[in-house]
Amino acid sequence: MKSKIPVTILFLPVIVALIAGLAVMTNFFSNALMLMMDRVNFIPEESSIFSFSPYEINQGSSSYWIYGEDGGNYYYFSHELVASYLFISKSNNCPTFDRLDFKTWCSAKRGGEK
Repeated sequence: MKSKIPVTILFLPVIVALIAGLAVMTNFFSNALMLMMDRVNFIPEESSIFSFSPYEINQGSSSYWIYGEDGGNYYYFSHELVASYLFISKSNNCPTFDRLDFKTWCSAKRGGEK
């Protein structure tokens, strides 16, 4: 006699493993939490909720990112109305480049232009 286990119970471990993989291998959950907690936060258009990683956060009453990165670019939240952030390739040739000082980003591009 064959045991009839519902298909949903069979796939439950697979679904749990996929969710755990998303949590461990990407920035999805931390970015989703960041977006829900503070309306100022956003993910740059050139990046993704899965790959964007803020590495300097404002320490004031709002917890928005100041500097962030993904696989190909560095980002700076500029607070400007016209272009809300700057970004530069990680493979840039700026002679005095410092990822924590946007003033050294010699070939930065504007992102989020309105």
